[in-house]
Amino acid sequence: MLLRDPIHGDIELTRLETAVLDLPMMQRLRGIKQLGTAHLVYPGALHTRFDHSVGVCAVAHRIVASLRRSGLQVPAELEDAIGVAALLHDVTHVPFGHTLEDERRLFARHDKGSRLADMFGGELGNALARLGIREVVGGLLGLPFPESVPRWAQDIVSGSIDADLLDYLRRDSFFAGLSHDYDDRIFRCFAEHDNRLVIKLAKHGMDRSDARSEIIGVLRLRYFLTERVYYHHTKVVAGAMISKAVEIALDHGVLAESDLLELNDWTLLDRLARCGVADAESLARRTLNRDLLKRGYVVSGRSVPPALRTTWVSRYHASREHRAQAEAEFAEKLGVPFADVVLYCPALTAMKEAAVPVETSRGLEYLNDAASETFAEIGALQDRYADLWRFYVFVPASAVGRAASIAGDMFQTPCELTASRLHPM
Repeated sequence: MLLRDPIHGDIELTRLETAVLDLPMMQRLRGIKQLGTAHLVYPGALHTRFDHSVGVCAVAHRIVASLRRSGLQVPAELEDAIGVAALLHDVTHVPFGHTLEDERRLFARHDKGSRLADMFGGELGNALARLGIREVVGGLLGLPFPESVPRWAQDIVSGSIDADLLDYLRRDSFFAGLSHDYDDRIFRCFAEHDNRLVIKLAKHGMDRSDARSEIIGVLRLRYFLTERVYYHHTKVVAGAMISKAVEIALDHGVLAESDLLELNDWTLLDRLARCGVADAESLARRTLNRDLLKRGYVVSGRSVPPALRTTWVSRYHASREHRAQAEAEFAEKLGVPFADVVLYCPALTAMKEAAVPVETSRGLEYLNDAASETFAEIGALQDRYADLWRFYVFVPASAVGRAASIAGDMFQTPCELTASRLHPM
């Protein structure tokens, strides 16, 4: 099958990849936007998990080609399996998955929980078994299958600098209408070292400054998109409203985690808007109409020291009970319905991609290793990334003025935004 992709141009899928792409659980991904609610800020960001999965498959083949150029022998059947695993890397994604899993902690992460094992025990596993690739693809995706699957092949699908990252950075930037990109020279830097996929920063015994610049460029783009798109406050509030609606629906027994694997973005919001639970319906309908709550209270690492941040994350991110109690208390003090207060406390931010294994003139290292000569630059980037952490309380526009004062007393930390900047989205 030949597909025309706006990011990678013509993508030719193999017979196995085509068969997997046509499975119902893959077609479902056409209805799940890659960037969740980001289209409310960047109207062009309507690309889907399906588009992204095809792109990851294409990038995986480019990485394999790079490894072959470096001298690694990659059997054709292993490359076929890598391509299929790349297509399937997001098959367990639910609508607004990162928001529900990472930001409000309603479910285990799609790549850490039991969903993949359950799918491999059902229709997906049966389909892959008929194609003769169930075990090796499962191993590439991290399931406990034969140890014969090389670690470097797993790294292509799910590593620090992998096919997933290199597709979504370019794709997200393009569809958000941003001009930032990385250079294709990065594909000349991949190699295998001690059974790991690494970025080769040395050649003929000498360190390569150009390769180092390429990998730092990728990490800078990761930071830029996080700052401008992934953590944009309008995207955050819309996602938080949907997450609270889902949480309320779960608590009332009108929605279950298993239901989400049958839904896409629009059918989930429609179901929430008609679920029969007033608070969930209100939040869903407001999101559908872009009638969003406003920032009533905002603080960052500038005013919340590390120890207190850790405490808040434990209390308001990891604990649904504590978060709901705080929201109920805040709503009572503010005199608004429970649905009109959404507390958003993300996990502490860390740039995991900076831990990429690299091959230098000294051997195998990690890019963010303190002993590395690049650590100062990478360390500064990691510090800036960590500084993107924000704690919000979202409320109706009519309550913004009072919210900052109430929250300041509740959390013993004054709001950082001035009154003139609290209202706009």
